[in-house]
Amino acid sequence: MSAVTGHAVTWLDVFTAAPLAGNGLCVVHEADDLDDATMLAIARETRLSETTFVQTATVDGADYRNRIFAVQGELPFAGHPSLGTAVAVARARGQTAASFVQETQAGLQPVEVELDGTRARASMRQEPATFGAEPDPAMVLAAVGLGPGDGHPEWTPQVVSTGIAHLMTPVVDDDALRRAAADPELLPALLSDAEVVCLYLAAVDGAAGEAHARSFFLGDVGVLEDPATGSAVGPLVAYVAQRAGISALAVRQGEEIGRPSLLEARLDGDRVTVGGEVVVLAEGRTLF
Repeated sequence: MSAVTGHAVTWLDVFTAAPLAGNGLCVVHEADDLDDATMLAIARETRLSETTFVQTATVDGADYRNRIFAVQGELPFAGHPSLGTAVAVARARGQTAASFVQETQAGLQPVEVELDGTRARASMRQEPATFGAEPDPAMVLAAVGLGPGDGHPEWTPQVVSTGIAHLMTPVVDDDALRRAAADPELLPALLSDAEVVCLYLAAVDGAAGEAHARSFFLGDVGVLEDPATGSAVGPLVAYVAQRAGISALAVRQGEEIGRPSLLEARLDGDRVTVGGEVVVLAEGRTLF
């Protein structure tokens, strides 16, 4: 019998309780031997928004190192790849409940996992929020085909990060959100100038503690829409907490592209905890 080769792989959908919804993720285990070029090539092979690689931690206090790759290159931090990777690690270790500390380029993030077969719930404390520039609202809204009247009457766009920077863009209602369409020239220029990963549109119902969101980012073939952006929901809650004292939101995302997702976020002290449900779709091994 030949020796076991390759790497264990777990395929999951994150921020959903139903298979083939939410945001897909491929996790490659025991990836210490993979160099950056190979990890990027695997991410391009999966063509998911992110693919993660579990490596041995390099700092004290971390249980593992989570390398997160999009098709364009490595990311310092991301939301659904953090939750999905923690579920995959717990399942690989035979644990039904786990408290991990993951190492990313953004720092150390505590992650909690409860696992029942192929179904799980996971949550993560993101980094303390930092608040950046406030670009011209008309320019920001034009980048997604909207006019000044579609923006929130009191909340202006702002760059916010809880590990990686996104452009929070509140709109007046769900109708404006649904009419949004990325401008293929204006949006890439805006994202580049603002030095953010995505433009995060959100219609917030503070009284109900709910929001409906859409996320636009640059993929390998132009502007794409993300079905669930955990690293942007953290900044959204930090943003609305600062502006309106709203400390928790349940956020619907992905409906417009057929990948309905539900993200839950709350402010705990100076950090936002983001969580949701996760479904394991497949497990196997690479042959290389």
